[in-house]
Amino acid sequence: MENASYTTLTRQSGLMREMSVIANNIANANTTGYRQEGLVFSEVVQSIDDAPSLSMATARARVTSLMPGTMTQTGGPLDMAIDGQGFFLIQTSEGERLSRAGHFMPNSQGDLVTVDGHRVLDSGGAPLFIPRGTGNISIAPDGTISANGQLLGQVGIVKPSEGTQILRDDGVHFRADGPYEPNLDARVRQGYLERSNVDPLTQIARMIEVQRAYEMGQSFAESENERIRKAMQTIIK
Repeated sequence: MENASYTTLTRQSGLMREMSVIANNIANANTTGYRQEGLVFSEVVQSIDDAPSLSMATARARVTSLMPGTMTQTGGPLDMAIDGQGFFLIQTSEGERLSRAGHFMPNSQGDLVTVDGHRVLDSGGAPLFIPRGTGNISIAPDGTISANGQLLGQVGIVKPSEGTQILRDDGVHFRADGPYEPNLDARVRQGYLERSNVDPLTQIARMIEVQRAYEMGQSFAESENERIRKAMQTIIK
């Protein structure tokens, strides 16, 4: 395979990965707390002795947009949205995770959980408990939960420490590769949910661009293959 074919193949492979990322973004355009994902293309230059260097494109680094999504009022007493930076602290089977999806409810034991059954934690890492028969629930802007004048706990709103990288587990759950700390500047809005930060129109426009770029690369690959085939036929004759 010639250098031109290698270069085209790596580019086509990256475009296919980007198309998959875009399709996933569009599919989650209405997922509460979803963060849009993107793909970063980079150039890899291979130095070859006594020959021109070979430049190839690769697209393996993924980036997550932390821009806030729009808030929708639901009126749910345990629905929460974060106004500002930060994440809810969630306990999963894989350990503590961070999330912006604030659709919570009590389970049969009274633990405050997510729609997936993961426990919601306070800033100290302890599960939040909502006793059965609790009356009207009030959630203050600092995340303090109370009912009938009785304090029930405080939702943990945390942010990764400076220099800590946020890694995606799935669409709405993240983990930090370092420590995190309480974010006292964030505010909790009761009865609201934060929607996905995906802009479907922008993503569809980008999908069309990627599709056209892929078709152009495919056309070039077919032309290059035909050129090599004819050259081989000429040599054989």
